[in-house]
Amino acid sequence: MRYAADARSVQRWLCRDCGYRFSEKGPQGSTQPSQKTSQFSQHVSTLSTQSLKGKPDIVYNRQVCEFLTEGSKNLAAVETRQEKAQREGTAQTADINGKVVEFLWHLKQNGAKNATVKNHGSMLRKLAANTDLTPESVKEYLAKTSEWSDSSKSLCVVIYTTFLKFMGASWEPPKYKPAERMPFIPTEADIDQLIAGCGRKLSIFLQLLKETGARCGEAAMLKWADLDFERRVVRITPEKGSRARILPISSKLISMLNNLPRKSDNVWPTIYSLKSSFYKARRYLVYKLQNPRLKQISLHTFRHWKGTMEYHKTRDVFHVQHVLGHKDLRSTLIYINLENSLFQSTDDEFHVKVAQSLDEACKLLEVGFEYVTDMNGTKLFRKRK
Repeated sequence: MRYAADARSVQRWLCRDCGYRFSEKGPQGSTQPSQKTSQFSQHVSTLSTQSLKGKPDIVYNRQVCEFLTEGSKNLAAVETRQEKAQREGTAQTADINGKVVEFLWHLKQNGAKNATVKNHGSMLRKLAANTDLTPESVKEYLAKTSEWSDSSKSLCVVIYTTFLKFMGASWEPPKYKPAERMPFIPTEADIDQLIAGCGRKLSIFLQLLKETGARCGEAAMLKWADLDFERRVVRITPEKGSRARILPISSKLISMLNNLPRKSDNVWPTIYSLKSSFYKARRYLVYKLQNPRLKQISLHTFRHWKGTMEYHKTRDVFHVQHVLGHKDLRSTLIYINLENSLFQSTDDEFHVKVAQSLDEACKLLEVGFEYVTDMNGTKLFRKRK
């Protein structure tokens, strides 16, 4: 049933064989036929002009194809080219979507993570909405579109190549080289502004990212059993091929976590709800505080900030590698360049302490000082400002 704006209802019919849609005759006594009735009358006129049965002989309430009854003429003959193309296009779209679903299920069966399956599906559906998923159409779309960056196009080529391999086909992929960009590193004041302006749950989540440098997905998977309040440490379950690690957290974060309700085993709901809340809060704070730098802070920015600050404090790239969980040291080397660029004005500024005994030396090491040399029977230590 279709319901018009004036509360009248219109019965719609569909021929199961030819796919033609039509309406019943308008209400009795109606002087102004509805749009659906006019459409039906036009269709009847089309039938009449094609030397079919006369208008009085046509049954208004029902139309069928000619091979169903002897006395009726088929409506498929008057089906417009547009309707036929729409039906064929619908069938083709369903076939493409079916292939994409098969591919995603193949990934899942072979151990792909849910996030990987979701990203592959999202990319392929975008391609399917604009192409017929043939190599020529995909190349043409990527060459013409301005909506995607070179990095997105490069990722799309990788995903589509995997899809073609699954389908038993191949192509000569186009090459897109995204420009290398250094990540944005905010000040600690910017990060604290953002944390203070968010709601309770989100602010605790962001504080955890700040103190641990964990990926947002790793932090979102945390369970209450992963938190050791007595030792003030958190156990990070890795993702994306990282290493598992146990990292210290502050007393401030412990107090914040203790104020959260424990309604389930998980500390937070889902990563999707956290991301949605974060971007909404960030947009509001950019306007409220008139600080455009906040707009450049993403959830992954906290990880970059942590890696840069840890190297600035320790000058130990292996320590940074452990904190971030990198398996390949090359992934950590970027923070050396970031630190050198951001803190070059303070490279030669240190706090210097002298230790006269073993106990004094141990205390200096505990608070972050590093041993330099012996002089006149004493030990010199320094710590970067």
